[in-house]
Amino acid sequence: MLLVAALTVVVLVVDQLTKERALATLTDGERFDLIGNLLGLELVFNPGAALSIAEGMTWVLTLVALAVVVVVARAARRLGSRLWAVAFGLLLGGALGNLVDRFARPPAPGRGHVVDFIAYDDWFVGNVADIAIVVAAVLVVLQTLRGVRLDGVRERHADAEPADERTEPAER
Repeated sequence: MLLVAALTVVVLVVDQLTKERALATLTDGERFDLIGNLLGLELVFNPGAALSIAEGMTWVLTLVALAVVVVVARAARRLGSRLWAVAFGLLLGGALGNLVDRFARPPAPGRGHVVDFIAYDDWFVGNVADIAIVVAAVLVVLQTLRGVRLDGVRERHADAEPADERTEPAER
């Protein structure tokens, strides 16, 4: 739980600090290229989800984010694997980072627009919370493919050679 909590706080703080810096130094809609057109800085106020999907559904996105926070926080108590803890900490921090924007930014509490500022080519513009959520998703897929449960125990597959009758713990 300590690792989950620490990562959550770090992601949340870094996300909010970088958003405040972007608000203070960038102009809405103007792009500043860092690595050609591949990576740049561009201030965008996103009322929707990733890639500005569901722009008219901001309040629904707020409810979904709240549900994610509650589910992840409850499930985090059962973790027995460091990689699951890292994934949950990143996911929780990222979800809270964007949720803070939904509650604290205009146009209204619960319908606020998320501050995005990291421009990836002409594909999309995101923020630190989004990066944390994507990395968490990759870790969840990795742990699932490895057969590592939340409690850290690696599941045996039916086609595996039986070493003995119990499952073996994965990394912790």
